[in-house]
Amino acid sequence: MTSATQRGTHTPLLSLDDARAQMLARVAPLPVESVALEAALGRVLAESIDSLLTLPPWDNSAMDGFALRSDDVEGAGDDHPIELRVIGESAAGRSFSGKVTPGTAVRILTGAPMPAGADAVVPIEDTDAPMGAAALPETVTITASRPPGSHIRRVGSDLRTGYPLLAAGTELAPAALAVAAAGGHAQLTVHRAPRVAILATGDELAPVGQPLAADQIPDSNTVGLTAQARDSGAEVRPLGIASDVLEAVVARLQGALEWADVIVVSGGVSVGAHDVVKDAFAQIGSVDLWRVAVQPGKPLAFGSADRTGADGEVVLFGLPGNPVSSFVTFELFVRPVLRRLSGHADVIGRDHVTAVLTEPVSKSPGRRAFLRVRLAGNDDSGWTAALAGGQDSHVLSALAAANALAIVSEDDDSLPVGANVDVIRLR
Repeated sequence: MTSATQRGTHTPLLSLDDARAQMLARVAPLPVESVALEAALGRVLAESIDSLLTLPPWDNSAMDGFALRSDDVEGAGDDHPIELRVIGESAAGRSFSGKVTPGTAVRILTGAPMPAGADAVVPIEDTDAPMGAAALPETVTITASRPPGSHIRRVGSDLRTGYPLLAAGTELAPAALAVAAAGGHAQLTVHRAPRVAILATGDELAPVGQPLAADQIPDSNTVGLTAQARDSGAEVRPLGIASDVLEAVVARLQGALEWADVIVVSGGVSVGAHDVVKDAFAQIGSVDLWRVAVQPGKPLAFGSADRTGADGEVVLFGLPGNPVSSFVTFELFVRPVLRRLSGHADVIGRDHVTAVLTEPVSKSPGRRAFLRVRLAGNDDSGWTAALAGGQDSHVLSALAAANALAIVSEDDDSLPVGANVDVIRLR
């Protein structure tokens, strides 16, 4: 087998756009499944749904107060109070079964059905009734007039049976789940969440929290990539740390081929003597592209392998070992693939704004750079971008301080203070 140091070192770098297009062309939305609402948060709806119910199902009160005939309180005010006889109460789940007749009123609570004969609600603040009193008064004095329809939520003013609720492709945020429940849906048909296995490589790595030898550092990549994958809607299974030995990496990868849809490996994809990940990919499947014209993150590998025990392929990503490079390349390449697998139509799913640089920046020639910046401002006053710290690919502190990535094109080696840049908002 040709070693990693002998092949591909002079292959022209792929552009970000070409590399991402090749990756996305290899994947399609995962099969669908029916899940309960409580399990659907963050999933992508596979089938549009309509309301099964009309909501509200009846006219109801928007206020705590008294339901009455508007004609009976015409002209009412502080200098012209009008007294009505209270004949009952309508509460949520305990409606009033009688009818409001001239000269009468029904105490009503927010959300309670409107009683027959009433066409308006006067809030309790515009009466002499004490707030929060449990006992029903015999009479109520009204000190404000209300036209017909005042403080009434009409039947079907929110939803009607057959009304479109959510379109296929909707990411199910809390509000979407609430409206699905209101429309009578207890189950939803969604795309299966992608399953991502995370493997770190490197003899210098130790599990987080364990004592470090003199030449070791904590495995921050597994923690960061696991969080990024979960934030992208995936189920995640960390595979631990593999040593820089081909057989060790292959064994970990083969063990994940039955469960995972995507395997993400950090480290071991460059041209060093111990960079064995590309060879491991080639041994279990194929390497379809390597090295992309981005900064940070040039030594990135992408491939695939046959799934164990079933039809289909497992997507393979080899990301750089430096933690910032690992984070950025996940954002640029892995996240869009996971969103495609999840059923998103918008595979990028990030807001972009134009910002003004507050300091000069520079980068390597011929590569598209993604600088870690602090974005400030708003759409009305404009945005500014300041470097969050050192831009070397090992500087995690700057990554943690950043809330955005400023993009410097392949054609620009540097930009001055005041230059406009496209910025990806991360949070």
